Amino acid sequence: MLRTLKDLFSTLTAPLIETATPAAGAAEHRLQLATAVLMVEVMRADADCTPQERETVIGALRHRFALADDEVERLFELAETTSRDAPDFYGFTSQLNKGFSAEEKLRIVETLWEVAFADGHLSHHENQLMLKLGDLLYIPRGDFVGAKQRAREAAGSGAA
Repeated sequence: MLRTLKDLFSTLTAPLIETATPAAGAAEHRLQLATAVLMVEVMRADADCTPQERETVIGALRHRFALADDEVERLFELAETTSRDAPDFYGFTSQLNKGFSAEEKLRIVETLWEVAFADGHLSHHENQLMLKLGDLLYIPRGDFVGAKQRAREAAGSGAA
C-alpha cells in the first residue's frame, strides 16, 4: 500500500504534458489529477467553497477512480495546489481529450455539473466556467445541456 501511494504521488507531480509516451500507470495518474483539478476549479468558481462542494468532489474522485480514502485526500490536496498554480485549463483538458473517450468526458462534465450544483446554487461564474470547460473538452452542446439537466435533477436543485 505504501509503495502504491508513493508511486501515485510521484506520478501525480510529474508534468502534465510530455513528449514521450508515459507508462500506463503514470498516464492514469495524470488523468486523475487533471480531472481532480477541474473539479476543484468548479468548486472554487463562486465566492463560497462549501463543505457540500468539497464532499461532492471527494465522493466523485473516490467513485470515479476507486481510490482509498488516503489516496483521495492526497489527490484532492494536490489538485488544490496544482489548481492555484495553473495558468489555464488547456493542460488539463488536453490530457482528458487524449485519455478519455467522448462518453467518458461527458460523464466527467456531468460530474463537474454535480459539483457546481452541490451547494444548491449555480452561480454565474460556475456557469461560465462550465461553458468554457465544455468547449475545451469538445462536448456537443446538446450533450452538454443534457449533462447539466441530469446533474440538476440528481442534486434536486431548482438552480438555472
